[in-house]
Amino acid sequence: MLHIKNKRVSVLGTGIHPLTRRKTIHFLGAWIENNILDYISFCTVNDVMEGLRDKSVQQMINRGWTVPDGMPLVWLCRYYGHKNTARIYGPDIMAEFCRYGSTRGYRHFFYGGGPGVAQSLARRFERQFPGIIVAGAYTPKKLDRGEMEESRVIKEINASRPDVIWVGLGGPKQNIWMAKHRHLLNAPVLAGVGAAFDFHSGRLAQAPGWMQENGLEWLFRLLKEPRRLAFRYLVYNPLFIMLIFLQITGIRKFHS
Repeated sequence: MLHIKNKRVSVLGTGIHPLTRRKTIHFLGAWIENNILDYISFCTVNDVMEGLRDKSVQQMINRGWTVPDGMPLVWLCRYYGHKNTARIYGPDIMAEFCRYGSTRGYRHFFYGGGPGVAQSLARRFERQFPGIIVAGAYTPKKLDRGEMEESRVIKEINASRPDVIWVGLGGPKQNIWMAKHRHLLNAPVLAGVGAAFDFHSGRLAQAPGWMQENGLEWLFRLLKEPRRLAFRYLVYNPLFIMLIFLQITGIRKFHS
């Protein structure tokens, strides 16, 4: 696994693991079975751009596993020779791994979302995946970017003995949270899945499959939440395209 972890595609300095969904599920299960403590970021264009803007954020993302959640990152991995790279979509992997773990006794903790979202998500998954073990669900107070969780909460999470902690704080906050809290938590897997909490709890609708497959999910989400997502999609996306052009042509170098 360490050999594969070092095989990354640099996208503006963020190292992306060119994996398939099946391999991703396999690795998460292997961490649990072998008590390997790590964390995984389902990386989007927004995460890449936030990392480019703040190198400390990029370093925290790069310390863990980083898989391509956004289609532009999938296309770039394929462009650089990794033809089998698939989109590792956080909400889908979350549901798939909950199903996978329901027959293996894995314990899941849901941390994040707005008031009551984590609890609603846990109840839905208990109905959807018979046999799933929910170790706990917690809605944190509104943490500032980089702010540490209270030691009381960390102790409660560890006392619930989760195998995987699903972190739904949105990027890059969840990437920073996982990096800063990794040494405090006993669960082998920390997984930052962002909007998956809202999607699976029914709070937000997901883009149709054809939009996801063709890299148009951003447009669907922008139309749903224009005020919150305008900067992300109308500023970051065009800037990302320009910088990727500079990377591909060799005009500018980006090292992960």
